[in-house]
Formats: sequence, structure tokens, C-alpha cells
Amino acid sequence: MRAWSVVVPAKRLALAKTRLTPLPAGLAGPPEAAHDRLVLALLADTVTAALASPAVAGVLVVTDDPAAAGTVTRLGARTVPDEPDRGLNPALAHGARVTGAAAVAALSSDLPALRPEELTAALAAAQVSARCFVADAQGTGTTLLTAVGTDLSPAFGAGSARRHAAGGAVPLAGGWPGLQRDVDTPGDLEAALALGVGPHTAALLGRAARPPG
Repeated sequence: MRAWSVVVPAKRLALAKTRLTPLPAGLAGPPEAAHDRLVLALLADTVTAALASPAVAGVLVVTDDPAAAGTVTRLGARTVPDEPDRGLNPALAHGARVTGAAAVAALSSDLPALRPEELTAALAAAQVSARCFVADAQGTGTTLLTAVGTDLSPAFGAGSARRHAAGGAVPLAGGWPGLQRDVDTPGDLEAALALGVGPHTAALLGRAARPPG
């Protein structure tokens, strides 16, 4: 199995997940602090799942946020500052270059229902082409973009699935609901909770974590 370097972008907490309101009931503390804890929990479950995949050699998080960097470092990921500081796609391109790896995968930071076996299967499927992607649950965005032996050329953002396909990336489809369920809105979070989320998001929201495996 090919060993992949996974790059995850993490915005400064104050700028992340601005549409994730109203916050779930039961989150203690001021709204700003509750928001930050939720964003960090989503990130932590994403990184935890990625690190647990046998196809992943390492996870590099591109971030300028100290709390995000501390969280993922404790989990076993590496971090690098967002030196370009020009938005999501330049950050991902920077992270991909820093890894120096031949096989790189850009992964959304807000996939609390991601299971390691889903990522493993998607990365195995991604060996069909130099560049591949997995669309989000709505079919318009992107949660995973892969590149082997070529530039990552990320084009994340609204309508990114169409842009990635137009740029030559091959769309991948499989039974990967957790990989496709990114969380931007309260409705997205409820859908992720229905799938079963990882331990960090579950603990924060007082839910049972999904069974391992």
C-alpha cells in the first residue's frame, strides 16, 4: 500500500466555521469559547482518524493558530505555519510542498464522523490517477484531494468539485459517508452526529463516541 502524507488546513479559530451557529445546546461558557472548543474537537477527530489509517505515513497541519497547533501536536501530527497566509488553497499547496512526499492528500479539517477505514479505502482508490478527489455529501464541494507524482493544485471552496474535475482530477465514489460529511452548519453537525462522531466531538457534546473499527 502506498504511504500518503496528509495535509490538513486549520484556520485561526476566530475565522473558522463562522456559519456553525447557533451552537449546540449544552456547550458551556461564552459563545466565543464554546465555538473554539467545537472547532478544535472537529479538527482533533479528523486528525485522529487520519493518523489511525494504515495508508497514512503522517499528518501535517498548516496553521497559525497556537491552540490548533497544540491540539494536533499532542495527537501526533506535525505542524507548519501558514507562511503564505493568502487563504486555504495557498496554505494547502504550501503544506504539500513541505511534506516533500510523492503521494499527498489534502483533507478537510471538519470531518468528525471520518473513520480510518474510509480514508484507507479512498486513498487506495486514488491510485487510479495522478490526481483524484472525493466530493462532499452535497456533491459540490471537496473533502479529499490527492496527488501522486504531480502538483496538488488545490481549488477548494464553493463549487470545488467542478473545478477539481475540470482540472483533470478523477472523482472517486465509495461507501464513505464520514469522509464526505464535512461540517459547516448546524444541520451538517446533526448529520455527522447521526453517523457517529469521534471521541473529541462526542465528549464535548455529551454524546457516545462511535465504536472503534
